[in-house]
Amino acid sequence: MQVALHVFGHAFAPFLLAWLIWRDKWLRAGAVLAATILIDLDHLLADPIFDPGRCSIGFHPLHTIWAALAYAALLLVPKWWVRAIALGCLLHLATDSVDCWFMMR
Repeated sequence: MQVALHVFGHAFAPFLLAWLIWRDKWLRAGAVLAATILIDLDHLLADPIFDPGRCSIGFHPLHTIWAALAYAALLLVPKWWVRAIALGCLLHLATDSVDCWFMMR
């Protein structure tokens, strides 16, 4: 179940969300939302780079509350693509939070 939710959150939810918000350009907006997976590049700063038992929320720099606040602030920018980036990053954090929740169970 955890893997299915993770894949849905990172691969399918961005396009679903884009379709709900930006129907006239949902495919383009979905691609922008999906591209926010790039915030995972901050995993390269960790040692080891990948640890299946580590919760990324609060550990990696782009997965902190400060980053989340910056992403939320970007929602105020009146450009659709900036809002799409912000929403994609927040969706990414939400998806990773679900992983953390499963790890704590």
